[in-house]
Amino acid sequence: MRIFISGGAGFIGSNFIRYVLEIDRAHAVVNFDKLTYAGNLANLSSVERHPGYEFVKGDICDTTAVEKAMQGCDAVVHFAAESHVDRSIYAPAPVIHTNVNGTLTLLEVARKLSVSRFLHISTDEVYGDITPGVFASENSPLRPSSPYSASKAGSDLLVLSYVRTYGFPAMITRSSNNYGPYQFPEKFLPLMITNALYDKPLPIYGDGKQQRDWLHVEDNCRGILRVLEKGKIGEIYNIGGLHVEDNLAMARRLLHYTKKPDSLLIYVRDRPGHDRRYALDFTKIKGELGWSPKISLEEGLRQTIQWYKDNADWLAAVRDGQYLSYYEKYYDNRDSSLQSIVGPQPRSISP
Repeated sequence: MRIFISGGAGFIGSNFIRYVLEIDRAHAVVNFDKLTYAGNLANLSSVERHPGYEFVKGDICDTTAVEKAMQGCDAVVHFAAESHVDRSIYAPAPVIHTNVNGTLTLLEVARKLSVSRFLHISTDEVYGDITPGVFASENSPLRPSSPYSASKAGSDLLVLSYVRTYGFPAMITRSSNNYGPYQFPEKFLPLMITNALYDKPLPIYGDGKQQRDWLHVEDNCRGILRVLEKGKIGEIYNIGGLHVEDNLAMARRLLHYTKKPDSLLIYVRDRPGHDRRYALDFTKIKGELGWSPKISLEEGLRQTIQWYKDNADWLAAVRDGQYLSYYEKYYDNRDSSLQSIVGPQPRSISP
């Protein structure tokens, strides 16, 4: 297949492109990316001269640009999204615009061009808080808690409406929390890793007991390609990691692996509306498509830490960009930033 990939310069998108071109090698790709703050073509330096790779800079809300780039493609994998929850809390409008209107644009163009398969990449966050001991299935209710997760739930429903109304050949994957190489360091794990490597404080939201289901990005990429090639039209597939662990325990694990002291841990005010637990039931994709995660949490974390150590130039370039001003505003001055959004709150307990 010739695959149109939106957001291919981002974390999961770039890992998927490298996986398809370097490991699977069965397909060609068109990487369509706006190159916002988290889009980085350096993520794809290893494949930029690959004969099956093409990059087109563009906005998924620009119908003309999307149609021009999508011409001749057999399939679409839609990664592009404003994906950071905190950013969606401070500025919801751009998130809704990109994630909902952008998805609508891709659906309309793909339908016009008679694309044979359309895979929408979603998130476990659309399920909201998951009760301890319970794992969300594809039939669990949608209960998004943030503007980001609401925008993803809305785009999921839009995709499913196109299947029902137009007979459009779309599918959805919802994965748990990804980690691995090339992840922009505003997300939890790369933030913890890079701060530890630089001997900077590791900021823990609230009590740090929020549980997440951790999935190595390569396992997710295998699952996405399996769904793209073999998934049933109109279906949703959860891609889970089997590793549910709370944020504080993960931070301490990373400090242990990097040989840094627990004294680097600091507690900061919690995120408004912060979900306490995510956990996915991936029985469906395992039973129907034969997928399950292969990379253990310990192996994956050690590989990821080593990648950040080995790619100091990549990390330095990222930290010199917009990430720094964002970090200073929302971590170094977190109390004043949150107060402007949700009003004064009691400070968290120190560790």
